[in-house]
Amino acid sequence: MLAPTIGHYVLARDDGQPLDFVPGQFIQIHFDYADGTPARRSYSLATIHDHALGPGEAVEIAVSHVPGGAATALFEGMEPGARIDASGPYGRFCLMPGDRNRRYLLIGTGTGITPYRSMLPVLARQIAERGIEVVLLAGARTPGELLYAEDFRAFADAHPQFRYLPCLSRELPGAGSPHAHPDVRHGYVQQQLAEFAPDPATDIAYLCGNPDMVDACFEALKGYGLPVPQVRREKYVSNK
Repeated sequence: MLAPTIGHYVLARDDGQPLDFVPGQFIQIHFDYADGTPARRSYSLATIHDHALGPGEAVEIAVSHVPGGAATALFEGMEPGARIDASGPYGRFCLMPGDRNRRYLLIGTGTGITPYRSMLPVLARQIAERGIEVVLLAGARTPGELLYAEDFRAFADAHPQFRYLPCLSRELPGAGSPHAHPDVRHGYVQQQLAEFAPDPATDIAYLCGNPDMVDACFEALKGYGLPVPQVRREKYVSNK
């Protein structure tokens, strides 16, 4: 468990073939409801992706556990070695090779932070090759709900042009907490945008997570003058 209601799952294809993907893409899990009706759920791949994945190599996802949810029951009932049906990868919520921006604003809430974890090696290359800056605003209610914080903090320590800013809406970390850091902010991610003065001449923004957050940030970024092609969005809807 990454957080009280978030599970981390490691999957591999059972036919021996690779499940390669572009960082930012997702897979769909296929299952049936109790009445036999087919269902699907989408999960971004969280794997830190720095090479072409080979046969049998594992991929990782983060799954929100929703009380009473059919997908939650599926995952909670799985044992190591269990099999599920899936398809993919899908999606275009990816860093584009042709980008010529000077800064990325990456904004995510809850499990919407997972695609940014997979992008870290790509961002490292772009920092080295293009000298870009990256700001990651990660929204959660409490410090215990921050996902993959250790990975992002380690990456920030190794790359001064990358800033990781947890934005906590309900509870700040106490003194001595591993999450205590000057870059922790109190409030919602959309309330922190003004600090970074989004600029259409330099910035491309990515928004992933709660639909209300995505919509609020999208409107705010348009207010700063960012054209729609420079604001890339993926909404996470909680389904039972």
